[in-house]
Amino acid sequence: MGVVSDGKKAYRLLRKALTSRSAVQRVRRTLKAQEPHPQDHFRIAVYFADGAVNMYQMRQWYAPLAQLAQRWPVVILARSATGAEKLIEESGLPVAFTPTVRNLEKFLATQDIRVVLYVNQNTRNFQMFRYGRRWHVFINHGESDKMYMTTNQYKAYDYALIAGQAARDRLSRTLWDYDLDRRTIEIGRPQADHYSGTLPFTPDERTVVLYAPTWEGDRPSAHYGSIATHGEALVGALLASPKHRVIYRPHPRSGVVSDEYGAAHRRILAALAEANAADPAAHHVYDDGPELGWQLAVADVAVVDISAMVYDRLAVGKPLLVTRPVDERASIDESGYLSACEWLPVDRAGGIVAEVERVSADADAVERLRTWVQHYFGDTAPGVATAKFHAAIERLMQMWEEWHARDAAAATELDDADVSDGDAEDDE
Repeated sequence: MGVVSDGKKAYRLLRKALTSRSAVQRVRRTLKAQEPHPQDHFRIAVYFADGAVNMYQMRQWYAPLAQLAQRWPVVILARSATGAEKLIEESGLPVAFTPTVRNLEKFLATQDIRVVLYVNQNTRNFQMFRYGRRWHVFINHGESDKMYMTTNQYKAYDYALIAGQAARDRLSRTLWDYDLDRRTIEIGRPQADHYSGTLPFTPDERTVVLYAPTWEGDRPSAHYGSIATHGEALVGALLASPKHRVIYRPHPRSGVVSDEYGAAHRRILAALAEANAADPAAHHVYDDGPELGWQLAVADVAVVDISAMVYDRLAVGKPLLVTRPVDERASIDESGYLSACEWLPVDRAGGIVAEVERVSADADAVERLRTWVQHYFGDTAPGVATAKFHAAIERLMQMWEEWHARDAAAATELDDADVSDGDAEDDE
């Protein structure tokens, strides 16, 4: 058994190495065919050391970064070949492939990078921290009440761009000796200003309900997925209503652990297809595309599991329901929004039509939602978060100029002192 297991492991490692090598060759060929990056052009770098599997962390920043680049030229420093390949293909931003520290140093020597942005906590971020005289800034890839949002790794960055008061409260409760006022800057969620995409249907009088469940989880504390508990009943009830349209966007890993979960997912797909065949005008949607934004913006009500989708939807400021996990072992942090959210217990899944109407019309529910949106993201009026993001970058650039001026002044004083010392020696 041990020999077989070791053989499988060796095969996986070899296959991974070959895949990476092929990706490296493709990336280098692609970049060689492009115009070389202009010297001394970029002022902002986005550092991304992950591969294609975590591209979702970058995708949500493409549009805000593209807009920022109109003011400050932006380049993405890609350390992984598979990540670089995807970034070149879809980001629309300049990409520098820097797999080794030597590559990284060589590229930095040609540019005047003043701000480096980080979307995650990859351990290879540490290799970039060695370069001083620029600001290292954590911008994250979402907002939630997960433990990840309070990691002590925040202290490694010069500054962190956070969503709002909820993040401040979370960090102040957890981190010792961390100067929140000096090292954090609130920007809301600028990604929400860019929620867009081509709708696969023409909007009409139907109420659009987004059902975006997560996967089943690989341990009891993470059993948040609702497809096998709530999913079939709520989707079935919505499909039976001529007044509703369903957008079904399940987590791509749904069913990888539980056959039952995967089977429930497939039954929902079959039900969607059957409903569309019976009434093509309904145009219910199974959405498995890489783009996230239009679904959150167009939905009148969203039904989500405990996941980052809760906060992605919250940033839109429109009604949502959160499925209550059936497994009592599932860990639920009710210190934040989940302490007052609109829960959907499994016994009310079949009554989803009434629940959708309730959260849309209930004045108390609407007011609670508004309060929590403000707490997590501040002002969510269109354009406000983007203005805050740009103002934060402008502030960092101004501080860079101030420190650069101090360095220059100190160097001049040192040169003057050297000259003065030399004259004194000559006089002697």
